[in-house]
Amino acid sequence: MNSNLIIKSILKTIGILIGVFLLLFFLYKIQSVLAYIAIASVIALLGRPLNLFLKRKFKFPNGLSVVTTMGLFLLIFIGLISLFIPLVVKQGENLSLLNLEQLENTVQNLITQSNAFFLSHGIDLLDEIKHYDILENINVIPNFLNEIVGTVGSISIGLFSVVFITFFLMRDTQIMENSIYVFTDKKSKTKLKKSLETIKHLLSRYFIGLVFQITILFILYSIILMIFGIENSIVIAFLCALLNLIPYIGPMIGCFLMLFLTMSSNLGLDFQSEILPKSIYVLIGYIFAQLIDNFVSQPVIFSKSVKSHPLEIFLTIIIGGILFGVSGMILAVPTYTALKVILKAFLSDNKIVKSLTKELWFYKNKPLYKGNLAQIASNAKLWILPKCVCGMLVSDL
Repeated sequence: MNSNLIIKSILKTIGILIGVFLLLFFLYKIQSVLAYIAIASVIALLGRPLNLFLKRKFKFPNGLSVVTTMGLFLLIFIGLISLFIPLVVKQGENLSLLNLEQLENTVQNLITQSNAFFLSHGIDLLDEIKHYDILENINVIPNFLNEIVGTVGSISIGLFSVVFITFFLMRDTQIMENSIYVFTDKKSKTKLKKSLETIKHLLSRYFIGLVFQITILFILYSIILMIFGIENSIVIAFLCALLNLIPYIGPMIGCFLMLFLTMSSNLGLDFQSEILPKSIYVLIGYIFAQLIDNFVSQPVIFSKSVKSHPLEIFLTIIIGGILFGVSGMILAVPTYTALKVILKAFLSDNKIVKSLTKELWFYKNKPLYKGNLAQIASNAKLWILPKCVCGMLVSDL
């Protein structure tokens, strides 16, 4: 009897492990689709306050409010893309100012010095290069062109998929939620419903907070670059601010990018007296902006929007980065927030869950703040917004 139970337990365990492996393998195979859904979910959460505002204040039908919201987002996206065209053109003009003869001499000297080094170790580098059969690897060119065509195709499919999924996430939210409730009993349905409402509310606040974090950095970067007369300062500032969406790594990439574009914008000037000092001043300004972001903006946004301690956020982002790379770092905070809400709903008596979720509360589907605009703005906790805008948005989350 005991041996039968042991065999059944072993078989059950093996079955569970095989099922988990197959599930993980399936998720790995459809990772691009999951990425589209994740991006679409973020856009839907960002558009949720505006969508609700249009329906409640202007009595828009659901379909019209969704189309209006998405149309506004698409206009913003097209506008942002068009901003980068002058930057690319200008950088091309700047590169044309390079002294090609001097660059050629520098490269030639580098090759000569490298060859001398290898000759001292018994290797004739130039002779090896002469005997290298270039035609043998000529297929690199068509392969590269195929990669470009494939990338353009993938981006096009990705954009269409994201727009399509976003539309239905915003329009048919209730239908999708009801399809989830079918698999739950009455008690679990109530808990799950409260959890989903709270998750949508907290993540909407979080992503809106991120928008304002990026806006603050964009303004600071723009001021810094304009002070030192850097061309296309608006576009450079926006690009560097956008990189801050990638925690910890993004600001470092943004720093190098800003320095590179600052130097390339001043090509043709004397390096020691013009380019180097200006780059150092821009670097100091960039560090100052990051200090404001790290010690003022981020703590307020994270603590007030997702109700988590800064140390929790830091550890969550690090773990997400180790497990899933850059995408894991970006999605770590939203995922952790959703898990906390679900744990609070279903395991509220657990001591660890109680400790982690003591600041969390369940959102009720009604306006959060009542009273005049000044009172609304003071309760909103999003101090980075103008008071009237803050009250308008937060009351509709």
